[in-house]
Amino acid sequence: MSTTHQPLTIAAVGCGSRARTYTSIAMSMEGRYQVTAGADPVPDRLEAMRTISANPDFKAFESADELLAQDRLADVLIIGTQDNYHFEPAKKALEKGYHLLLEKPAAQTMEETLELARLAKKYDRKILLCFVLRYTDFYSKAYEIVQSGRLGEVMNIHATEGVDAWHQVHSYVRGNWARTGESTPMIIAKCSHDTDYISWLMGSKCTSVSSYGRLSYFTEANAPEGATDRCTSGCPHAKPQGGNCMYDAHRYLGEKGSWLRMVYHHPTERKEEDLLNWFKTSPWGRCAWKCDNDAVDHQVVNMDFENGGTASLTMTAFDCGRGLEIYGTKACLRGGDIYDGFASSDMMIRDHATGEVELIKLKVAEDDGYQGHGGGDQGLVNAMDAIFRGEGSQNSLIEHAIEGHLIGFAAEESRLAGGKPVLLDSHQRGSA
Repeated sequence: MSTTHQPLTIAAVGCGSRARTYTSIAMSMEGRYQVTAGADPVPDRLEAMRTISANPDFKAFESADELLAQDRLADVLIIGTQDNYHFEPAKKALEKGYHLLLEKPAAQTMEETLELARLAKKYDRKILLCFVLRYTDFYSKAYEIVQSGRLGEVMNIHATEGVDAWHQVHSYVRGNWARTGESTPMIIAKCSHDTDYISWLMGSKCTSVSSYGRLSYFTEANAPEGATDRCTSGCPHAKPQGGNCMYDAHRYLGEKGSWLRMVYHHPTERKEEDLLNWFKTSPWGRCAWKCDNDAVDHQVVNMDFENGGTASLTMTAFDCGRGLEIYGTKACLRGGDIYDGFASSDMMIRDHATGEVELIKLKVAEDDGYQGHGGGDQGLVNAMDAIFRGEGSQNSLIEHAIEGHLIGFAAEESRLAGGKPVLLDSHQRGSA
């Protein structure tokens, strides 16, 4: 990045884990970014953001409305609020003249997503969607191989998303995405990354989507005998009673402690006594089988594309990590977590003509849950200033990266209709 530029200034509405992650990375890139303001109803989060900014003039606000009532405070506004509060602050920010770093999913509905794309065009603003997987070594390498023609024409793509059972319970049973009406459907909230990179790799518009999925396991019918409503209520399966439940909230006091930084009201200070009291009232202290969740714990999606290619996605709570298979007319590519575990490589390419297999090992960044995304968070922030200045690739801007959202919303429509195919015609796409 050229040193002749002034630092790109950043403000944030919603100072939770994602916004703090992006701004922390930005501030580690000396001289390229400056954090100027933040809005959040939780004072501890604002103070954490103030510390990250290292800016004595940092301005703090209790709400997005308060921040957006001011004159524009930065070049770029991060929208890091919960899913059900993306659209309104994003719309107001565009009207105010901000570019947006918009956490996925862009909005709660297809119509709102299309409206944001139209508003960005109207106000000549850029919306960079946080599809961080595009910026990982793994997916950027897969894209490079596809674009090189080495695989020939892409006929099929199959992707898997193993959410991990603990992650499923933390986020989609106990957590902020457990109730789809209050956030977004699982296939949008978790797998918009996957539908995005599938459409990116396919390089074509999707014409039809069908999907099946349901909540099967994390229901009261599957609760262990004698389980109490909360892990701290004397449950015989919890650690204090000699139990070994894999979803016991007491695990947050040990090996699962890193997950609390996303949800506990104080990002840095966590005393055991305070946490035990918090579990008595917090959603994260509830029995994994006795919550008010309705998010699916497994789902499949089938896609048909204009170029004749097809794709499928399997999302399941009962695996861990992502997998990718790309079948081309010249060769096929397989990669992801499962191949790293069994073949000590990140991806392999098999040539149809010769049968030769090449194993490819990448220097993949160590993943850190929400905080790393295999190096994708760092990659996104590293590219961000050039993108907003019009000097970098524009492929992740909303007008070029909306396809994955459309697929996700269509998949949920199909699932609710018992798997009936949903056609993505010009009417549903609007002007996208």
